[in-house]
Amino acid sequence: MGYKVVIAGATGNVGREMLNILAEREFPVDEIVALASRRSLGSEVSFGDQTLKTKDLDTFDFTGWDIALFAIGSEATQKYAPLAAKAGCVVIDNSSLYRYDPDVPLVVPECNPEAVEGYAKKNIIANPNCSTAQMVVALKPLHDRARIKRVVVSTYQSVSGAGKEGMDELWDQTKAVYNPTSEVPPSKFPKDIAFNVIPHIDVFMEDGSTKEEWKMVVETKKIVDPAIKVTATCVRVPVFVGHSEAINIEFEEFLDEDEARDILRESPGIMVIDKRETGGYVTPKECVGDFATFISRIRQDPTIENGLNLWCVSDNLRKGAALNAVQIAETLGKRVLKKG
Repeated sequence: MGYKVVIAGATGNVGREMLNILAEREFPVDEIVALASRRSLGSEVSFGDQTLKTKDLDTFDFTGWDIALFAIGSEATQKYAPLAAKAGCVVIDNSSLYRYDPDVPLVVPECNPEAVEGYAKKNIIANPNCSTAQMVVALKPLHDRARIKRVVVSTYQSVSGAGKEGMDELWDQTKAVYNPTSEVPPSKFPKDIAFNVIPHIDVFMEDGSTKEEWKMVVETKKIVDPAIKVTATCVRVPVFVGHSEAINIEFEEFLDEDEARDILRESPGIMVIDKRETGGYVTPKECVGDFATFISRIRQDPTIENGLNLWCVSDNLRKGAALNAVQIAETLGKRVLKKG
């Protein structure tokens, strides 16, 4: 006996990836439905060897469905998630709407799988921000060993984090560079993204940080440990898929780089590729389509006591979004719902 699963936002980048990953991981599905807004109604999406026609999210009755994976943005989630939850369907939400709600668990299954058990307060579980998800996968096993005091992270985030419009803008602007008769002014991004980097993701806040940077701070505290201090600089780069992060970690006690490498090799969801030679590291292009979070360039930081540096790369449409949501569903199934 498997699950009745809803994908809300099935025609978007993340929704399609959710369908792919459910099929790839052979999630126990008895019945599945793809929902979309009215403008995408009747569009076809793939689930394994099946083709699904999208149904109308606005009129859908969630009664009798077990799990709904939401990839529809905060505004629509605010309207539809409570309806699904009230109907008894557990919502796993990819938007930022519920991440900071104390009654909603924020879950990365490699880090805090037990948190799913708190879902019942609202029948909702939140998926973290893409840049946070891959970072905490790396931080948690190291924190368990040596207690992290402070993290300084700089991100190099791909345009797919801004959806299809972001990918289209990079593609169109790149073509325009080679065709001087066409011009593609910035629309999705505040400045040209082709052959450029932009130190601005989401809106600016009063203290000068952006909301993307703030998200990394508060989400790391909620998932791993509220005592960890985090400072982030988030940068958009002209890469289609795959987020990269340069992470500097300060521990309460000494952690040797070799021991850190061994810990990470044995930790769930991580692949260590760390050779001190040309090409002995992973780049975002190489991680696309993979489930793992890749760690490279592990080394001591001699400028602080008990410091390490590392390079962290992951497919943001997978671990940063769709994969993590499916892993939450798997964890919820094993720990609570127990079907399949």
